[in-house]
Amino acid sequence: MGLMDNLLGSREPRRGTGGGEYVELDADDVEGSVGETATTVHIASIDSQRDVIDIKNAIYDGDVVIADITRHSTTDETMERITQDLQEITREVGGDIIQKADDQLIITPGTIGISRTKLGQ
Repeated sequence: MGLMDNLLGSREPRRGTGGGEYVELDADDVEGSVGETATTVHIASIDSQRDVIDIKNAIYDGDVVIADITRHSTTDETMERITQDLQEITREVGGDIIQKADDQLIITPGTIGISRTKLGQ
């Protein structure tokens, strides 16, 4: 399982990752320094309409959000409203939004696009 599988999830069952939590990597294992950055990637969980506020703020600040939506089905009315709100935000900032499988939304500001083609294909 690679880094992106840990960040974005994998179709394979997770083993030994602490119940689905993301894995914190030691910055000493990465060459270069992690200083101030222009864009931050946030990991969020959408449990209710209230969670959209923090996501909106992050997108308006120019950051990327990967949101876990596993608590909602894609036919859930609440999820439909949340998705509509997030689509409106991405239009306002010229950003992008995509749903990855049934469990995650990836939302970006206007400076970052999301490719619809997987690498290596």
